[in-house]
Amino acid sequence: MQYKGVLTKMQTEMDNPVQYYLIFESDFIHVNQLLDKKIQIKFEGYQCLACKENKKIFRQGYCYDDFYNQPQVGDWVMRPELSTAHLGIEDRDLEFEKKAQLQPHIVYLANSSNVKVGVTRKSQIPTRWIDQGAHEAIEVVEVPNRYLAGITEVALKETFADKTNWRTMLKNEIVDEDLIEHKNALKTLLPDEVKEYFVENTSETKVQFPVLRYPDKLKSLNLEKTPEYTGVLKGIKGQYLIFEDNTVFNVRNNEGYVISMVIS
Repeated sequence: MQYKGVLTKMQTEMDNPVQYYLIFESDFIHVNQLLDKKIQIKFEGYQCLACKENKKIFRQGYCYDDFYNQPQVGDWVMRPELSTAHLGIEDRDLEFEKKAQLQPHIVYLANSSNVKVGVTRKSQIPTRWIDQGAHEAIEVVEVPNRYLAGITEVALKETFADKTNWRTMLKNEIVDEDLIEHKNALKTLLPDEVKEYFVENTSETKVQFPVLRYPDKLKSLNLEKTPEYTGVLKGIKGQYLIFEDNTVFNVRNNEGYVISMVIS
């Protein structure tokens, strides 16, 4: 079977294990069904997620111009503490920013390669944890806007990492942690204006990924350097495809790339 389309991050459904889907303009692939099958991926070009033109992707699926003018990739996305919609102050598009920032947000602890702190919209739980390859996670605070989540994350980053070691995550070299214990220990670290939003009674969420075999060494597939690749799919974790020859492909990092895919 052959497919062609623009890559966007895989859509997921929480299940045991997680179910993954690649969505193209006129078709979709249930990626779990491709385990143990041979897949050929061929780089065909670019299509910016904003302007739709065949322009080289700069970051996050956008060409250079759109990365610096689209509201969905403003600095507040990666640094929530920079959010200003609650003050009525525009960054790029105030109406967009109000919709995105002025809604419930969760600050959480997740264990993917190590215990890390993160921020996401409440509506993105547990999708965010799945995308990070976290095998366990827990909510810490639920706040009414992105700014409060951001200042909480900044405070907790002094104690917890805020990045995932993707190599450790993909090799599954992980240690189970008592996230409830970590959560209770950090209460005193919360900013005063956030303490009332501490989530008291939550349990850890466990995530199972569809992986037949974890790699022992990692080779990252770069479509510009290797425009055609063929391998047998052995697993899916986070937003990565894991192949039998230890090649891994980060779907999300290749958003905006046009590919053809042949399944045999």
